[in-house]
Amino acid sequence: MDQERQDDYLNLIDELIKCPNGKEPEVLEAKPELMDAGLVQMLVKVATALAHQGNQETSGFLIHVARELSKVLGLYPDASIAGEGEGT
Repeated sequence: MDQERQDDYLNLIDELIKCPNGKEPEVLEAKPELMDAGLVQMLVKVATALAHQGNQETSGFLIHVARELSKVLGLYPDASIAGEGEGT
């Protein structure tokens, strides 16, 4: 991942943090070219750094966004499918 891409991710994350509650999907949809696994990784990285700084609320928010984006991108296993086929 090049520096320009990292900066783009960080700028998008900053926009997400600052946007009004409930507007996150609009912020993400405005930058479809950045909605990928790299963004998910950067969200987790920033969330981890914020948690270490004691900013649990923003960290939790970014983890939530990362989880939801992972589901949309098909990177996060669907819990409803995980139990299917067991015990047969």
